Amino acid sequence: MPYSLPPVRGTLTANRALADLTWLHVGGPADWLFQPADAQDLAGFLAALPAGIPVFPIGVGSNLIVRDGGLRAVVIRLGRGFNAIEVAGDTIRAGAAALDAHVARKAADAGRDLTFLRTIPGSIGGAVRMNAGCYGSYAADHLLDVTVVTRAGEVKTLTAADLHFAYRHSDLPEGWVITSATFRADPCKPQDLHNKMTDQLAKRDASQPTKARSAGSTFRNPAGFSSTGQADDVHDLKAWKVIDDAGMRGATRRGAQMSGMHPNFLINTGGATAADLEELGEEVRKRVFETQGITLEWEIRRVGEPAAE
Repeated sequence: MPYSLPPVRGTLTANRALADLTWLHVGGPADWLFQPADAQDLAGFLAALPAGIPVFPIGVGSNLIVRDGGLRAVVIRLGRGFNAIEVAGDTIRAGAAALDAHVARKAADAGRDLTFLRTIPGSIGGAVRMNAGCYGSYAADHLLDVTVVTRAGEVKTLTAADLHFAYRHSDLPEGWVITSATFRADPCKPQDLHNKMTDQLAKRDASQPTKARSAGSTFRNPAGFSSTGQADDVHDLKAWKVIDDAGMRGATRRGAQMSGMHPNFLINTGGATAADLEELGEEVRKRVFETQGITLEWEIRRVGEPAAE
């Protein structure tokens, strides 16, 4: 049985399967899943939780492989108490559980440009933690500050500078939970912003397997930046290009596949295990290194333990 935990006002579930909480639909159970009622509930829980018990925050699981043996940790998943979106002048404050697409639309309604978020799968907490970006814009370009709860249960405000952003990276300590983020955005006509997002979605749907069970981009671009979406964008050292050049477009391992439409998308075609997906990804990395001398870095986070033998 999992260890006992402090009392909460939210929901605590022991041995909670995680597969249905990730876009790839794989993975074993967490020792516990905690869904806090609000920020105070979260802070009180972490303050009382013994320091030796690991904590792992997840969003909507859009960038995650949970291994088949599950997670020996308390998984924290923020819900409705953390998804408010407020626009005041040129600032947008969003709860960590707010979906990126919802924040982009709400900002556009108010004539503020966060359109780069519209096609990024996931929620704001993950977008900040991974410095998500596309079309030449990144979370770091707009972020003013974040509110976090530390592993010790302290509530802190961190500036963008405190997070030392880099490509797909921030310095948020392990076990700290982002609860909200504040962005600054430039003004623009609302209809122009909505038209821009409609165009972005059409381009995405024409080039990416958006109907498939995937977790978005599998590997970081070796070039060290996202696609700009502009006519002069170059594809040298883009992950999809080096995977394609390695002959791994459409490659399969049981139910796992590198998309034939976009070879940097790892897909669960049905029945794949986390091990199948991760092994195929590692085979891609091996082939790219063998053929081009490039070491691909995972963009999808892989956590937990393999299945018991």
